Amino acid sequence: MDDFRKLMYGVLVAFVAVLVVWVSFVYISACGFTFTCRRGQPAVVATSIPTLAAATLPAPDFSVQTIKLNQCRIAAVNLIGAWVSAGYPESDVFTFTDIDGQNCEATFSEDVHPVFTESNLWYPGSLSCSSCHNPDMAVSSSQMDLSSHEGILAGSRRTSPDAQGTDILGGGDWESSLLYDVLYVRKFMPLGRPPDVPAEGPVVFAGTAIEEGSQ
Repeated sequence: MDDFRKLMYGVLVAFVAVLVVWVSFVYISACGFTFTCRRGQPAVVATSIPTLAAATLPAPDFSVQTIKLNQCRIAAVNLIGAWVSAGYPESDVFTFTDIDGQNCEATFSEDVHPVFTESNLWYPGSLSCSSCHNPDMAVSSSQMDLSSHEGILAGSRRTSPDAQGTDILGGGDWESSLLYDVLYVRKFMPLGRPPDVPAEGPVVFAGTAIEEGSQ
């Protein structure tokens, strides 16, 4: 009789032990080593928190650039360079050759100015150049205004809004200019520029192709 009881107790203990091991295995597989398992609860539908620009800076404009008929394509740095080499005119047309080998013409206001003032242009999520380089010399980075033709020509390190600063356009010699140095040679502007952005900057739509016989 004692042997039978020992056998029954042994079977019961073994059964309980197997049951505990099995339940533990299922729980750990589903929830890991935690007592706050939430796997059975409905998933919470929520959006991620977006990355925000500094509160002191204007919000980026993520609008899609409008593409005009017969528009040319050129790297941003090369577009600025063509404008500078042409004597940086404010309203007169200047010419350049785009990446497809087309002869094109452009103007500062329609084509060069947006390179300095449009957000999300140099890389996804980028602020415009004029966000940091604006007319307020008290807060403008490098005391330089890139928001207008007049501001660009006034240069950097200006002591007041009416003062003339250091020439950033090399007097028309693009490759010797300070702007060429920071955009192409050292490639540290615009602020936060990723290393995979080409030295020439992003390709943008600018100007229009010159039709044969129109020159």
